[in-house]
Amino acid sequence: MVCVFNRTRESFLCLSAIAAGTLRTPSGDFRGLREVAREDGIWLTASTGVYAVGTLFPADRVYLDRRNRVIHLIEHLDPLQMVPVRYRQASMLEVPARTIYSSRTRVGDELLICSAEEVETHWKRIRERLQEHVHDRGQERSRERSGTQAAWTKQEVIPCSKG
Repeated sequence: MVCVFNRTRESFLCLSAIAAGTLRTPSGDFRGLREVAREDGIWLTASTGVYAVGTLFPADRVYLDRRNRVIHLIEHLDPLQMVPVRYRQASMLEVPARTIYSSRTRVGDELLICSAEEVETHWKRIRERLQEHVHDRGQERSRERSGTQAAWTKQEVIPCSKG
């Protein structure tokens, strides 16, 4: 199982997608695999023209290059709908319909596809950077305030001359 996180939009596409090399099985029956994948998704890494015919249920498709950048999207692929064969992709992610819309995924986005533990590590790094940024901004504002207060306390009172 893998998680699929859109780094560009900071949103999840899948939390427990099945990672599979191909939809072909020794028996030639892949319906069971697709039924399990229907809940969250399936990531196919051995990409060939076998994916030209639609799905058994409405689904979205995300085509990826070798660096897991989105190169093509198909939203709401109906069962038995024909789609053009894509040979340029390195992998393809098939997810439930409306996933592309709800995650705001666009062509050019970078996806992080990894185990749940790796996603947690990624989030920890983001959290740490955010905390450092907030801490640095807090110190900067504190210095600005103390500088302003010091300027006010250093001002001399000049009496008005009576003339």
